[in-house]
Amino acid sequence: MTDNPQQIVQRLWNYCNVLRDDGVSYGDYVEQLTYLLFLKMANEQTKPPFNQKSIIPKEYDWQNLLKKEGDDLETHYRHTLESLAKEKGMLGDIFRKSQNKIQDPAKLKRLIELINEETWVGMDIDTKGEIYEGLLEKNAQDVKGGAGQYFTPRPLIVAMVEVMRPEPGIRICDPACGTGGFFLAAFKYMSDPKRFKLDKKQKKMLTQETFKGWEIVDGAARLCVMNLYLHGITGGKQSPITVTDSLISDPGERFEIVLTNPPFGKKSSITVVNGEGKASKESITYERDDFWATTSNKQLNFLQHIKSLLDINGRAAVVLPDNVLFEGGAGETIRKRLLKQYDVHTLLRLPTGVFYAQGVKANVMFFDRKPASEKPWTEKLWIYDLRTNMHFTLKTNPLKHSDMEDFIKCFNPDNRHDRKESERFKAFTYDELAQRDKTSLDIFWLKDESLEDTENLPDPDVIAAEIVENLEAALELFGNIEEELEVEK
Repeated sequence: MTDNPQQIVQRLWNYCNVLRDDGVSYGDYVEQLTYLLFLKMANEQTKPPFNQKSIIPKEYDWQNLLKKEGDDLETHYRHTLESLAKEKGMLGDIFRKSQNKIQDPAKLKRLIELINEETWVGMDIDTKGEIYEGLLEKNAQDVKGGAGQYFTPRPLIVAMVEVMRPEPGIRICDPACGTGGFFLAAFKYMSDPKRFKLDKKQKKMLTQETFKGWEIVDGAARLCVMNLYLHGITGGKQSPITVTDSLISDPGERFEIVLTNPPFGKKSSITVVNGEGKASKESITYERDDFWATTSNKQLNFLQHIKSLLDINGRAAVVLPDNVLFEGGAGETIRKRLLKQYDVHTLLRLPTGVFYAQGVKANVMFFDRKPASEKPWTEKLWIYDLRTNMHFTLKTNPLKHSDMEDFIKCFNPDNRHDRKESERFKAFTYDELAQRDKTSLDIFWLKDESLEDTENLPDPDVIAAEIVENLEAALELFGNIEEELEVEK
């Protein structure tokens, strides 16, 4: 069989379409693949040339699964998942709350055979990683399944890593790590022999101690741990991912770099069912001593959490929606404090049409933690406008790395203190920002050409996509208002 990652992804994905008739969603399918791939690879590692001791108890290993058929197979697979979920570390994280979603034993057998046809451990790490990343991207494209919210566009992640320039020996955190995209991009950046010649000790630190993530959703955490495992990132004895709500408390750990795209959706809320069985939503607010303001706005809470996670001189690059830039009340308080106590040096205004989640108007904020000072640390905020007159769609005109190259050049990672203004890149002083209403950072200066030049409008599908984006954003806003009114009743 060929080792071409695209062909393997396509073959595995085509089989998913067979299972769709049985009600197995794309997300469920990727989860089942994760369990089976892990069991197969663990089995391969017990054979020459590896000859490692199996981490899977013998009665639940791959060989036992291969022997079973019919109802025996379905029962044995179910027991395997239940037992492995009780294990500690990475193994427990991958199988945590696992369930068999493929009820037809014949179809389960066929999937096991498909996976058995490949020698996964023998593939190089990039190939395995590419296959799994390909499956995750396919899953994210299933917009109805909602998996897209865990998937940040890869060209954006790579550009963020390229301007942040992580170096071996540092620790990198993502408090909302989804399927692990930022970790993998940073790992690839630091593993590149053209950039760094790593010794044995540095390689060990890169795979076992560099990355620390939190993820609240079991399914996403499972995919993340498997994704890291396939790329050789094991976290040593402790799993690199903690499955919990990272906003609940300050973990006490500090990091040199935070790279993250917190989940979209403005309000944190839980569904409460009363004695009569009626469900209502209640806003969650986090009472934390290290927070500057108490709010139920999830993104503002993540921003406050991230500023606490940074070591002195630590650096953050965070994807945030527009509301964080202009919202009053707690939003204004947080922006004022952030500009004063941290060096908020760069803001990238992202175009619409680049996220799988619809209706998202987002930005990347770059800021550094600094020691205490009387004088504000932010001297200038440089804003790069990649939104005005830029038209992207997921299918016909997706964001590419080449679209990010001008931003990377303007950012000037060699020396960000030596920058030049351009049509899309402008600097605003601390005093200018402080004088704006509510200290709003929602700043644009380019003219929207579509308002003036009706002859050269974008293609109809681009216009339609942008209308949908705007309507989705407006609907979310109204949804938030409705939720707040419900809570106040």
